[in-house]
Amino acid sequence: MAEPDRAALLEVADELYGLALPEFTPARDARARELKKPDPELSAAVKALRKPSVAAWVVNLLVRREAEQVGQVLDVGAALREAQANLAGDELRALTRQRRQLTAAVTARARAVAAENGQKVTPAVADQVEATLTAAILDAECARAVRSGLLVTSLASTGVDAVDLGSAVAVPEALGFAATPREDGSAPRPELHVVPDPEADRKAREAARRRVEQAEAALESAREALTAAAARVEELEARGLQVQGELDELRRRLAELEEEADEVDEELEEAEDARTEAETAVTEATRERDAAAAAEARAAEKEG
Repeated sequence: MAEPDRAALLEVADELYGLALPEFTPARDARARELKKPDPELSAAVKALRKPSVAAWVVNLLVRREAEQVGQVLDVGAALREAQANLAGDELRALTRQRRQLTAAVTARARAVAAENGQKVTPAVADQVEATLTAAILDAECARAVRSGLLVTSLASTGVDAVDLGSAVAVPEALGFAATPREDGSAPRPELHVVPDPEADRKAREAARRRVEQAEAALESAREALTAAAARVEELEARGLQVQGELDELRRRLAELEEEADEVDEELEEAEDARTEAETAVTEATRERDAAAAAEARAAEKEG
């Protein structure tokens, strides 16, 4: 079977992965049907595009809606990797702090943007989003995957081992692609009314109220995440103190055992010397006894 037009596939993918999550599958299938007769290869490739996970969709949305913030994250990542390569300690520490602040802030913004588009982001999904942004900072190839806006799964990287991105992006060409920025998450719609809407003020108030509710929900989620993160920090700090105390006790006990081992070695050496002396005494006493016994035997013979 012939290969599809990769540029055309990227164009369709860019459009589909920028849609609201519930719209992805019906829109993908509709495009595949639309292309089936004029371009069956492209139709099959479009049909094979996988629906993104919630975390991947949130990152794809963020790349299109908050391109400047995502660009800052990726720029910090490039600077951080350069500082690591050059072993610039002070700069590395400063960039690491900036990385944590940025990823936390951008993740919070991602939750708000997702809420604006009707998608609630759970703490678990938020963790995956933050892990994906962190991977983009630590790994240049992950950064390219994020920039494409064509993720189908979240990413994770330690910055040491290479990440297999083949199953993480919609198409292999995604790693050289940059998502098209968008002002909002909806497609342009034609104007249906040419006269003012008498309900405009009420609708505007309701829309504003909904935005406030969404923002409050996003704020509450961010506060929950902060509380959980602070509790985790306290837990790990307490555990760290406990482990350090255990290490100190083990070091003290090890020093005592080493000192005791030295004393045992000295006593063992003295005991071995005493044993050697005793063995010599036994040998000499045995020789003297044997000589006395022989003399006694000779005397007995003479007497007999």
